[in-house]
Amino acid sequence: MSVIHRLSDLLVNQIAAGEVVERPASVLKEVLENAVDAGSRAIEVQLEQGGVRRIRVADDGCGIGRDDLALALERHATSKIATLDDLERVGTMGFRGEALAAIAAVARTSITSRATGAGHAWRIDGGDRSLAPAALNQGTVVDVADLYYNTPARRKFLKTEGTEYAHCDDMFRRVALARPDIGMQLSHNGRVIHRLPPGTAAARIGALMGDDFLQHAREVSAEGGLLRLTGFASLPAYSRASRDAQFFFVNGRFVRDKLLTHAVREAYTDILHGSRHPAYVLFLELDPAGVDVNVHPAKIEVRFRESRAVHQFVYHALKRVLAESSAGRLDTQAGAPAAPGTGFGGAANTLRYASAAERPADAGAAGQHAGQGAGYDNTRPWPSQTPRQGQLAMDSASRAYLDFAASARPPAGAPSMAPQPLPEDSDGAPPLGFALAQLHGVYILAQNRAGLVLVDMHAAHERILYEKLKTVLDGRPSVQRLLIPAVFSVGPKDMAAAEECSEVLAAMGFDVGAAGPQELAVRSVPALLANAPVAELMRNLLEELREFPASEVVTARRNELLGTMACHGAVRANRQLTIPEMNALLRDMEATERADQCNHGRPTWTQLTMGDLDRFFMRGQ
Repeated sequence: MSVIHRLSDLLVNQIAAGEVVERPASVLKEVLENAVDAGSRAIEVQLEQGGVRRIRVADDGCGIGRDDLALALERHATSKIATLDDLERVGTMGFRGEALAAIAAVARTSITSRATGAGHAWRIDGGDRSLAPAALNQGTVVDVADLYYNTPARRKFLKTEGTEYAHCDDMFRRVALARPDIGMQLSHNGRVIHRLPPGTAAARIGALMGDDFLQHAREVSAEGGLLRLTGFASLPAYSRASRDAQFFFVNGRFVRDKLLTHAVREAYTDILHGSRHPAYVLFLELDPAGVDVNVHPAKIEVRFRESRAVHQFVYHALKRVLAESSAGRLDTQAGAPAAPGTGFGGAANTLRYASAAERPADAGAAGQHAGQGAGYDNTRPWPSQTPRQGQLAMDSASRAYLDFAASARPPAGAPSMAPQPLPEDSDGAPPLGFALAQLHGVYILAQNRAGLVLVDMHAAHERILYEKLKTVLDGRPSVQRLLIPAVFSVGPKDMAAAEECSEVLAAMGFDVGAAGPQELAVRSVPALLANAPVAELMRNLLEELREFPASEVVTARRNELLGTMACHGAVRANRQLTIPEMNALLRDMEATERADQCNHGRPTWTQLTMGDLDRFFMRGQ
């Protein structure tokens, strides 16, 4: 090896560009974040050839003074932090002070800026650092052309124009979603793609994610201590095959954090089908001192000081929102989010959701509904209702499972299993209406004020039984002592996790202790998991506890067994139900959490409005 020597500034910046400037979208991210930090109210982005040929970002922010323009292109020069305390509580998007220097080292870069109160603008060339007067009304214009013109080896790794533009568009969406108060515009090859006026978060989300997303999403708003979570999370029926519609922001910064992703995924447990992925736009706000954003060159990863508290807050906030069944929120006004299913031709229903707290608490029981006649009228009052004539009839397996549930002693403070008042609208009509008939022994047809409701009776009954079994068994689990302790070998990380999380394991029903330098002994397990492979289960649990401080492995395993019990106990296809039995099932659905899907994630009911039916039969056309 040759003697040690200092690298040239250009080579240092080109090395830094390898971390900061991966592709045109990386350039766009850094320049957009600087525009946001400048206090801009309007930002315009122009791209050519997917950003490879040109990226031009113009803003109306505070601008950069003449004497600071040269410093802006130097490494580790910034106006955003000055001390360690500033770094620990950083509230700006950018702060490293190396992005512009790295970009200027691998592209033809120029900056034109007019500081507030300056007589005119100044322009600096990123190559020779020459300054010259320029014309600009306000703010800053950063022009980046011919990316990697001087490093052809890196340019060969860029993809096609369409692919690079797609990455730039995704980066633009992230910044636009984070700051709905800023007007933003994106154009590509002279064609305007997005023109977003400043407005509310819901309006910006609708413009970028589509109104269809808002129709199939629940609004999230939760506060706890110094944590606040807002945004929208999609209903399971709007799940996607990929994660392309997942946006999580921490203090306005888009992040991909394993802890947050795990919390969201756990909140969708039991209601998301198979390998589908939810769609969401969520904003987490907390004290900047509680999150470290200086853990990744691209600032896309963060680390929380109280990771367990953050995980539990996000998990429970989303779980509460998703637990409420749409059946308890139906209203007959038009223009709001859709129910779990859609009508003919994929047309979303037009039912409005209202808070369950707004419904009368003295709703009566339901009986069979006498039809409204050939000429329907949604404004007519509903006919009087007869008392509920009986509970849902069950087969022997279903009865056995409910007998088992009834025999278990519910924990102190657990919700009562007694029948609850039925939610009704202002005219006394239950949201899911009244049963009309049974189709092929599989589906229940019901009429509500909006139109026709179709219910998969097995899936619906499965969810009802599953939630009842979970309610009975909530609280501290019953424990099964093992006659012979299960001893298995583990690594140092698992040994440390077992010691650190001993209280968590005990609360779950596990008695775990060291049996040797690299061995653990399990002396008791939750009773429901007595027949599970103990060593495998414990290894998986310890791995989860190392990765995520609040693990749901044991609860998921228990719920898997309860789901199997509920599936076998639910009414089967071709089982003929009477009208009172069908109405009883509809009322139980309205009072059950997560009743929109069975525990496998399949929908339990769908709504066809009168408008859907009219369009299908071309009435009025």
